[in-house]
Amino acid sequence: MTETVSIGEAIESLMRDGLPVRFTAYDGSSAGPPDADIALHLKNERGLSYIMTAPGDLGMARAYAMGDLDILGVHPGDPYDAMTLLQSNLRFRRPSAAEALRLLRGLGLGHLKPPPVPPQEHLPRWRRTLEGLRHSMSRDAEVIGHHYDVSNRFYELVLGPSMTYTCALFPTADATLEEAQDAKYDLICRKLDLQPGQRLLDVGCGWGGMVRFAAREYGVRALGVTLSLEQAEWAKAAIDREGLGDLAEVRHLDYRDVVESGFDAVSSIGLTEHIGVRNYPGYFAHLAQRLRPEGRLLNHCITRPHNRHQETGAFIDRYIFPDGELTGSGRIITAAQDAGLEVQHAENLRPHYAMTLAGWCRNLAEHWDECVAEVGEGTARVWGIYLAGSRIGFERNEIQLHHVLATKTTPAGASGYPLRHTF
Repeated sequence: MTETVSIGEAIESLMRDGLPVRFTAYDGSSAGPPDADIALHLKNERGLSYIMTAPGDLGMARAYAMGDLDILGVHPGDPYDAMTLLQSNLRFRRPSAAEALRLLRGLGLGHLKPPPVPPQEHLPRWRRTLEGLRHSMSRDAEVIGHHYDVSNRFYELVLGPSMTYTCALFPTADATLEEAQDAKYDLICRKLDLQPGQRLLDVGCGWGGMVRFAAREYGVRALGVTLSLEQAEWAKAAIDREGLGDLAEVRHLDYRDVVESGFDAVSSIGLTEHIGVRNYPGYFAHLAQRLRPEGRLLNHCITRPHNRHQETGAFIDRYIFPDGELTGSGRIITAAQDAGLEVQHAENLRPHYAMTLAGWCRNLAEHWDECVAEVGEGTARVWGIYLAGSRIGFERNEIQLHHVLATKTTPAGASGYPLRHTF
């Protein structure tokens, strides 16, 4: 006769140092300290099946997105405290084969049949590969749409009035998110040494924040391109609303399809993460060809603290950035140099991204009901754990954010760059 094992007993037996939170389950079992401020509650058998069939962050994310697992003691829009506690104190031990089999049988082998995945989940990478080459134009358009064509209203609520979905720059610790986003754009404009009448190309322009800022504050003629149709439509409306139509333009276009050249400057803010490391040579070569001699390129992207290959985690790959790839700033600089660009400056803004994410989490929590009404509770829950988890990653130096500034230096060595930085 098979021995029945309670869920709480199974969880507790797998913990090396005990549970840092209270855990309760639908079978009436529990584990962890009764007086804990934060608790996890597994509500049903489907949730258990998600966890058993996809151990790790993917199974937990599936159960949480479907509402089968609740995190109590924190707001679902900002579960930062719970995730920090779990990541700092959760230590699993590896059971023996016999013990693992006993737990599986005790919990019920029927739970090893995977339930349907949540609607927010993208295909696994191997399935995406069968349906199109990684980082082909068609596949890139599909995965960008998966993340960015959620709902412009949802992004307005989470990102705030700037509609800027990239790392801000906080001039002071108490600066607002909007002030920090303006400071980021201003720094990039100064690094690019933008002057009235110059031409700027912004690749992966999002909702046109950089395009509009550079046109409005620096008087440049700015062209932005994005693979997201919803972003392009929102940006065009914002340009018209702000009366910038004579200086600013946003197109629904792959950056590889930009044929104009002779730009004084190119900015790439949050695009490099999506293009694939093996495509860096073509990416930097294409951007270099868009520049006039002595023109400048500013590359702003999330990086790793090392230059080794590291696959993106299953949750991020399936739910947030399908096909996204990160590497270290060394690889970014090498690729830029190999494309014939002269790197003039590099800067790590890691702490600023943690502060940016904290601001987005606050916005999500403050506008939770409207966000849920806009995209559904499952998607809103996914965003809560994604933003909070990313904040922790930047705080712990698991990921970074680098600016790399380069010039299209001529064969004769003319870069147009001053003896010292002017920004």
